[in-house]
Amino acid sequence: MTKLSVNINKIATLRNARGGNVPDLLKVATDIESFGAQGITIHPRPDERHIRYQDARDLSKLVRTEFNIEGNPNDKFIALVLETKPTQVTLVPDAVDAITSNAGWDTIANEVFLKDVIQTFKQNGIRTSIFVDPVKSMIQGAAKIGCDRIELYTENFAKTYTKNPSLAVQAYTQAAETANDLSLGINAGHDLSLDNIEYFKKQVPHLLEVSIGHALICESIYLGLENVVNMYLNKLK
Repeated sequence: MTKLSVNINKIATLRNARGGNVPDLLKVATDIESFGAQGITIHPRPDERHIRYQDARDLSKLVRTEFNIEGNPNDKFIALVLETKPTQVTLVPDAVDAITSNAGWDTIANEVFLKDVIQTFKQNGIRTSIFVDPVKSMIQGAAKIGCDRIELYTENFAKTYTKNPSLAVQAYTQAAETANDLSLGINAGHDLSLDNIEYFKKQVPHLLEVSIGHALICESIYLGLENVVNMYLNKLK
């Protein structure tokens, strides 16, 4: 079964919009785990506009499933990861002012930098994953720098899926085969939803984990959080 890690950034956005502690991010994380999700993902940004660095510290003591921290590995982020020691760190090349992640790493141009960062995390017992587009050369570059996994950036799949599912998923199927041949674990995330996740899971081999936040939280507004988590789990079996 492919694991479901729920990104709770949007819960933090809602909390921060009014101040105080409603909704309670820590309670939501605990509830999501109790509903059956196998992981919690956060993506703290330098301006802390949703997840705060203190949230990462608090969650590191609370999360009992897999704890995944995403982000661009600047000095502040690296220090946070080494302090909290999550199960997995996912490196994302997002700009400081980016609304959301919008591209994978150029693993060739950034080879030396990424190799050094990954070595630091692995020496501290933290599994490493990097965000990549479904491009063979980028996946080969990921294997060269020593990461444990890749996370396939799935926005293009989601955009094309409603028009032509088989075309939309083709590059991802091939990318997963390439990654598996190179002994890389395969994660995926960005714009996956109840509408497209089952098809993606069936067409992309060796898929270990998906990280889903925006769509899941939006769908939960309509359908209820526990119900949505279990709907994803059923589709990922």
